[in-house]
Amino acid sequence: MKKLKINNAFKSPKKGLLITALLAVQLGIAQEKEEFKGTIGKTLADSKEYWPDPVTAPKGAPNIVWILLDDVGFGASSTFGGLINTPTFDNLANNGLRYTNFHTTAICAPTRAALLTGRNSGRVHVSGFSHTILSAGFPGWDGRIPSDKGTIAEILRENGYNTFAVGKYGVTPDEDATDAGPFDRWPTGKGFDHFYGFLGSQTDQYNPDLVEDQTHIKPDGRHLNELITDKAISYIQKQQKAAPGKPFFLYYAPGAVHAPHQVAEKWVEPYKGKFDEGWDVYREKVLANQKKLGIFPQNAGLPDRNALITEWKKLTPDQKKVYARFMEVYAGFLTYTDYEIGRVVNYLKESGQLDNTLIFVAIGDNGASKEGTLQGTINQSLFSQGKTDEENFQSNLNNIGEIGTAKGLNTNYPLGWAQATNAPFKNWKQDAHSEGGTRNPLIVFYPNGIKDKGGIRNQYSHVTDLLPTTLDIAGIKAPESIKGIKQDIIQGSTFKASIDNPKAESLHKVQYYYIFGNRAIYKDGWKASAAHLPDSFAVKKSIGSNEKPAPSNFDTDVWELYNLNEDFNERNNLAKKYPEKLAELQKLFDEQAKENNVYPLIDWQDVYNRRIHNTGADKGKTVSDLIKQATKPGGSSN
Repeated sequence: MKKLKINNAFKSPKKGLLITALLAVQLGIAQEKEEFKGTIGKTLADSKEYWPDPVTAPKGAPNIVWILLDDVGFGASSTFGGLINTPTFDNLANNGLRYTNFHTTAICAPTRAALLTGRNSGRVHVSGFSHTILSAGFPGWDGRIPSDKGTIAEILRENGYNTFAVGKYGVTPDEDATDAGPFDRWPTGKGFDHFYGFLGSQTDQYNPDLVEDQTHIKPDGRHLNELITDKAISYIQKQQKAAPGKPFFLYYAPGAVHAPHQVAEKWVEPYKGKFDEGWDVYREKVLANQKKLGIFPQNAGLPDRNALITEWKKLTPDQKKVYARFMEVYAGFLTYTDYEIGRVVNYLKESGQLDNTLIFVAIGDNGASKEGTLQGTINQSLFSQGKTDEENFQSNLNNIGEIGTAKGLNTNYPLGWAQATNAPFKNWKQDAHSEGGTRNPLIVFYPNGIKDKGGIRNQYSHVTDLLPTTLDIAGIKAPESIKGIKQDIIQGSTFKASIDNPKAESLHKVQYYYIFGNRAIYKDGWKASAAHLPDSFAVKKSIGSNEKPAPSNFDTDVWELYNLNEDFNERNNLAKKYPEKLAELQKLFDEQAKENNVYPLIDWQDVYNRRIHNTGADKGKTVSDLIKQATKPGGSSN
């Protein structure tokens, strides 16, 4: 922005007003002026009142529900071939549509920022997180969504909807996440009439860092899933009582099934012994189910077992015992989450609102989590130091009864189960170079708008597409300005045409991916990708030890090339066969990175070594210090 000479401007009232107006225009905050269409005379007798018509949604506009789960792999839910029962999702998909080629960003905050705005995460300043330790002072990295990138809630509220959010928000800067605010980057500052949930990335399910609207409140000891479901239903009940027939938008985003995996034993009990055959057999069964469902082709195969994962039959009896327990708890947690979502769906059905409700269910904001490490965790921090795998396993064995309980404050399953629940893809959450990090199941349910009930759609789509698709179905045009602020372009593409036409062309042609070094570029079915070394495992292992990973060098990362139209789960690297295609896509990644504020490239070494956002009161603190600070009661949970 050009500097304005304002030193003496306000000595003159007229000049002061002029400068204020100029600033408003340059900052994009000029206020909208409502045109007065009445008559103003000297007296009331020769004047005519004017009242603008109240804003209303288009006639017949549907209620809209967005459901976003956390850390669920593609092969977890029964709806998409997994071995974990999700009857609510099954019912929604069987009476709606299964989208098999839907993509997220590979980690939670960038996915949520892209979802809510319909724009790429870097363009809305969330290439990393809004947490102090995972943000940086650059346009694509500061974690502060600008006002010219309005959210779906802001758009719908200005078009006659009530707007509610419950559960995980994840894109409020840590510095703002206290009762002192400021509140413009809380959900209520981004278009939601009401919010009930937590602002951070992870929270205790029984003692959550709970917020209602703009105040931290004390939880009552019930599970967070139950709390947010009760609140979601109450919001709808009260709204419909006050304004019957007025459409609403509900953003339902539980902390499930992100760590900590905590759930009542009654949900775990049905899975006792169900996973004793292990993660290798699990993957094979899931792929067979996916073929039966018609989700993937009959000739599909599984990628090789990751080199980090031990073959199940080679594990000791104690290892199998502990690892199976972790998976039983995870399965119970997912089934319980499905049940609570079912309560919302059942309420809408019983109240006669379901037929005209458009529901999107994204089963995961990224692939299955690799943050449980090779051994699984109960209370070990993601950034814990100084313990070997053997020591962590022994601790898990000794405390096996705490897995899934309120005592397990960071419970997460071992990496072998993350690979299994990601079937048929390779790699995991954080791996933006891989379909295993970015590909998640999507359900679209809309009784009044879907004829091909139970249909399957294979068009490529991305999390940025949900906003324009929702607006397209609701008959709402994206606004040029919101509250007087001119809006940036929406980058997502509508896939409304595919609802009626299973062969409709995907309008989303190009998409970049970047998460802390791992990166990829997609164009028309082709994908170039590069895993970045050292990865988060190697960097984490070096913390508190004498082992230092090799310096990161983005120029030496090895790029791979895949034709996803023929090789959907990346088993055949074509980089050597088609070097010109690879070079073309690498150039495209650079162009997209520049356009979307991805540069400078920041990786996990930069995070762990506190090279970013290392200023102010937090200067000199370690990653572990900041994690402890962020997860204190009443603070912003990481």
